[in-house]
Amino acid sequence: MTITVVLGSQWGDEGKGKLVDILAADADICARCAGGNNAGHTIVVPINGVRTTFAFHLLPSGLVNPACIGLIGNGVVIHVPSFFAELDALQTQGLDCTGRLFVSDRAILVFDFHQIVDGLKEVELGGSSIGTTKKGIGPAYSGKASRSGLRVHHLFDPATFADKFRKLVDGRFKRYGHFEYDTEGEIQRYQALAARLKPYVVDSVVYLHKALAQGKRVLIEGANAAMLDIDFGTYPFVTSSSTTVGGVCTGLGLPPRAVGHIIGVTKAYTTRVGGGPFPTEQLNATGEHLQSVGHELGTTTGRARRCGWLDLVVMKHSCMINGYDALNLTKLDVLDGLPEIKVALTYKVDGIALDGFPADLGVLATVEVEYATFPGWESSISRVRKYQDLPEKCRAYVEFIEDFLKVPITWIGVGPERDAMLSKTK
Repeated sequence: MTITVVLGSQWGDEGKGKLVDILAADADICARCAGGNNAGHTIVVPINGVRTTFAFHLLPSGLVNPACIGLIGNGVVIHVPSFFAELDALQTQGLDCTGRLFVSDRAILVFDFHQIVDGLKEVELGGSSIGTTKKGIGPAYSGKASRSGLRVHHLFDPATFADKFRKLVDGRFKRYGHFEYDTEGEIQRYQALAARLKPYVVDSVVYLHKALAQGKRVLIEGANAAMLDIDFGTYPFVTSSSTTVGGVCTGLGLPPRAVGHIIGVTKAYTTRVGGGPFPTEQLNATGEHLQSVGHELGTTTGRARRCGWLDLVVMKHSCMINGYDALNLTKLDVLDGLPEIKVALTYKVDGIALDGFPADLGVLATVEVEYATFPGWESSISRVRKYQDLPEKCRAYVEFIEDFLKVPITWIGVGPERDAMLSKTK
């Protein structure tokens, strides 16, 4: 198969962008299938001999490879001003994307009023706040589901766009009261943006299938992660799209048989942002170590991430849904200074082990976690470049995870740089 898929297997922020960057060296096209600019991938690479940090939010991070084409699929929701702000920032940093970035004409548009509504919905929820990034992603997907959203192709019919846009905003005024918003000014703004966006717009289904027919190698970059999936995550503390392998098919117009190699990315520990139960969270010195040493701040929001031990109950759930062929274990070096390391094996309620990850968050909030404990290796692995050179205790930790999940760990991250990724198979 010519399609490789990279998906987050926990609550996001696993470091998918780095693996995508590495794999993009052998890809012709890197495609996004879901989410919006609420996602964030940080990539550290040399550009003209200078160590450069790129922050991707909406654009496919495979663009770091100058020979790779970026495609934003129909399943993504697009805030056009953010699209151009991110593109301009990349260009300023020396990454030329001219002629190699395309957007689906079927993708739903995110507007500034969606972002305002996002905040108003959080206020409504009060103490039950989900912890949204307030980028307007949820309201845009809600509009899509209710068949009232505007798509990229609507931008090129100015009269229809203006009429539909006014009705959309009026509907939000009726729902939330009259908030400050310049509807007519926004219509004018998008007329100008439409002209700038038009050269990037394609029928992404036709584009992608033609590329596959020509034998092009396609890399698909997931956004968010399995536990933020609208169906299989910790609902309602989730995003608003399908972040699992099913979203690859619906978000790009691909049949399941076209999907080849599926790689899940997991940290050597667990993090999440926003609200919701987190069974292995460590509100202690261990959690502080993971947060500080791991630099656990969101690429998009700057929010501190909640940290805890690696949760293999979560990972089994994720593996069942996505059918990973291989795993990428990232940020293993963050565990270097810990004398003892734990991984969650089972959830119990009233002493009885659960069969899987529970749907009911009331149950999840009360589970007793059964752990396996490992001795730490207490030495730096950040300069190690061969798997066999890792400390024996470190390799034992990796191989336990692999054996428990019955999925091979192919890649291991030991630092932020591009070359700090070990191939376990070599």
